[in-house]
Amino acid sequence: MAAAATPSRPLAVACAGLIALAVAMGIGRFAFTPLLPMMLAERSVTLAGASLLASANYLGYLVGALVCTFQPWLWRRLGWAAGVNGPQLVRGGLVATALLTLGMALQAPAAWPLLRFAAGVTSAVVFLYTSGWCLEQLARRGVPAMGALIFVGPGGGIVVSGLAASALVQFAAPAAVGWLTFGVLAALLTATVWGVLDARRSVPATPIGAARNTDAVAAAHASAGQMAWLTLAYGIAGIGYIVTATFLPVIARQALPGSPWLDLFWPLFGVGVMLGAIGASRLRPGADLRLRLAGCYAIQAVGVAASLVSPTLAGFAIGSLLLGLPFTAITFFAMQEVRRVRTAQATSFMGLLTAMYGVGQIAGPPLAAWLVGRSATAAAGFALALWIASGSLAVGAVLYLAIAKCYPQAGLR
Repeated sequence: MAAAATPSRPLAVACAGLIALAVAMGIGRFAFTPLLPMMLAERSVTLAGASLLASANYLGYLVGALVCTFQPWLWRRLGWAAGVNGPQLVRGGLVATALLTLGMALQAPAAWPLLRFAAGVTSAVVFLYTSGWCLEQLARRGVPAMGALIFVGPGGGIVVSGLAASALVQFAAPAAVGWLTFGVLAALLTATVWGVLDARRSVPATPIGAARNTDAVAAAHASAGQMAWLTLAYGIAGIGYIVTATFLPVIARQALPGSPWLDLFWPLFGVGVMLGAIGASRLRPGADLRLRLAGCYAIQAVGVAASLVSPTLAGFAIGSLLLGLPFTAITFFAMQEVRRVRTAQATSFMGLLTAMYGVGQIAGPPLAAWLVGRSATAAAGFALALWIASGSLAVGAVLYLAIAKCYPQAGLR
């Protein structure tokens, strides 16, 4: 009887993925950014403590990605031939995200690093299994380009959390109220997608030999070297964006003290994320995704540098938008490239790329805190960290161009 469940429609699958990523990433990971100035102002955390909380979350993200990378080996070791039920795991991760976010409202600073670590693990698992399941299901339904829409989710979550935090600041609410608000919101959003995230409503795989010959040929010609370089290039994006993504509201307050627009830079970043994901879904299929990734990195490099070249309202606004535009487009293109190169082991290799991304994220906040502590002013320390981040993204763009040249993709003009 369970097998007779009607498969979900493509739009329902895309919307479920969008909302799941909004909860796991927009709230579970990035709600901390707009709440950080509130926590600093009420002295519930110091800048060094904030760096610790950010790194704990990113370390958790790395651990979660590694678990997903090696999950086939883990199931074999445990003797569980059936493997994992992806949608069921996403459900559990979304519930955990809501509970962990609510837990941050407790006045228990000693527990906060553990909560942020656990939220990082959860967000990685939800991200990878949501991405893998939704992209696969949309491809089976004949609409693979619709997969870009699920990556609108993190931007939507960032916009909502940023605007909500701005409103809480206006009412002089404590940060704990913000965590409670976001936890409740995560629970409500989870309830809306519960029915779609059901493996019984999946479209089954195409029988071997009947279709997907192009994928089989691509996988047969993929080399270990190509995957290694792709992993390295993707990991560079982690350190390239994370300083801004963690400290943007703090940096803006130092550069533009008293400006009434300070709390809008982070939501503007989220708007850029949404627009970039929508734009990615409208691009012509069949192009070399590595070239698109190079272009995305170049845009982000300019976005990171914009506020340094012009530390004005316009500079921060342009920088926030440019940083956000390619943010999830990078993820969409990279995950699609993994599916092309390693079709049979896509989820595991998605986990590998995400783990490398997590390494860069872990390094970013402590590097920024270290530079701030050893510079004449906090602004000078943040500026140096941002120049390093921008330069890293430029290197990543060049690396993608080199990969495309060394490993030409057959059938492209």
